[in-house]
Amino acid sequence: MPRAVVTGGAGFLGSHLCERLLSERWEVLCLDSFLTGKASNLDGVIGRPGFQLDEYDVTNYLSVDGDDDWILHFASPASPIDYLDHPIHTLKVGALGTLHALGLAKAKNAGLFLASTSEVYGDPLVHPQPEAYWGNVNPIGPRGVYDEAKRYAEAMTMAYHRTHGIPVRIIRIFNTFGPRMRQADGRAVPTFIQQALADQPITVHGEGAQTRSLCYVDDLIEGIWRLLNFETTGPMNIGNPHEINILDLARTIINVTDSSSEITFVGRPVDDPEVRCPDISMASKTLGWEPGVSLEDGLQRTIEWARKSWSVS
Repeated sequence: MPRAVVTGGAGFLGSHLCERLLSERWEVLCLDSFLTGKASNLDGVIGRPGFQLDEYDVTNYLSVDGDDDWILHFASPASPIDYLDHPIHTLKVGALGTLHALGLAKAKNAGLFLASTSEVYGDPLVHPQPEAYWGNVNPIGPRGVYDEAKRYAEAMTMAYHRTHGIPVRIIRIFNTFGPRMRQADGRAVPTFIQQALADQPITVHGEGAQTRSLCYVDDLIEGIWRLLNFETTGPMNIGNPHEINILDLARTIINVTDSSSEITFVGRPVDDPEVRCPDISMASKTLGWEPGVSLEDGLQRTIEWARKSWSVS
């Protein structure tokens, strides 16, 4: 069996990825510091043959026993509420964590799959955002700790590829949602769902005209799997090109939950992007990948899971 090390494997995306790799008959070593990940996200795979979960912070030197084929580096706070609470750790996991993951890949003659982000584009001046766009990032703003950590991680990954010949894949993940998002994640979808299920006011930043493009987690994991198995370095956008403004997203969640919530407006966070939408031409052409789950269907699935999993009052 091929074997993968997944850093951040107990997180929202990492746990879904571990499940997919196991279903494809891979062995998986999952590493997570549990800063934002939860062991309960892996309840469905703990105890399965070929799966191992270790608590570990990859900002420390990284060494594991056995042979490995790929190191999939997904460790990082990913929600603004998390990287604003943990700015230094976010920078460390993007810099030191990536360096250690690359060092492990080099030592094991393995490949490195980097989970990067659409945040490398910052508050974009090009719309939708293609992979060739270099971005518009404020390096000293509060969001810069995440944006620049991921931009540095991409640069380090390509340096190891060019210098040491390490096979690499870089994915730029756009907004993704689905089961296992944390109730207090702070991002729009879980926040609006929690508020709607409790019939509380839905708090929309600004006037709600800013846009996001929301990809259901199953579609994202399929894109990751296809990129992992394709001979290209990337970076490659994976996300849903269907764009929706935040106000309409709030209204949609109210309708899907049949909530009595009213919409209220609050201040915008610093450097909150005005638009966010992927150009997925590269993924469509090279991987034959496009998202298949509609926003409404994905929200239905996520809300059904949240009703069972969250304590809402």
